[in-house]
Amino acid sequence: MRVLGIDPGLIITGWGVLEGDARRPRVVEAGVIRVPGGNTLERRLYELHSGIVEILEAHRPDVMVVEALYSHYKHPTTAILMGHARGAIFLAAGKLDIPVFTYPANRIKICLVGSGHASKERVQKMVMTALRLAKVPEPPDVADALAIALTHLDFAARPEGIA
Repeated sequence: MRVLGIDPGLIITGWGVLEGDARRPRVVEAGVIRVPGGNTLERRLYELHSGIVEILEAHRPDVMVVEALYSHYKHPTTAILMGHARGAIFLAAGKLDIPVFTYPANRIKICLVGSGHASKERVQKMVMTALRLAKVPEPPDVADALAIALTHLDFAARPEGIA
């Protein structure tokens, strides 16, 4: 199975392509899409969408996995802006008929480290260990995208399937 994990953002979007299964995942390629923050929202969304389409066409994943939208009541504008970014990402997947799965951040943390409240650093170290990497992927957005892809591989391997 080939999985594209996405950690969405309007300025930096992390992505990582994994191939294999939960026991022997392998990093195909990973990186970030950087969109200059000074651009208008519509231009940033266009650049993000174009970058995702380019990655999808280059790597032809079987599925795309995106972190679920989380909103804190003190920051509703952030949730709305992230919704726009996710929309551009989902549109790219729809354009190429690639199914999209989402997992909440706490489920990703539970899957990788056994605690839904694990620190970002702990998750990043587990990504490094699980993928047998020499160092933690940088920037953190890449490690987060790989964590999302690892979570999907784990759930795909379960007898009950993807929940």
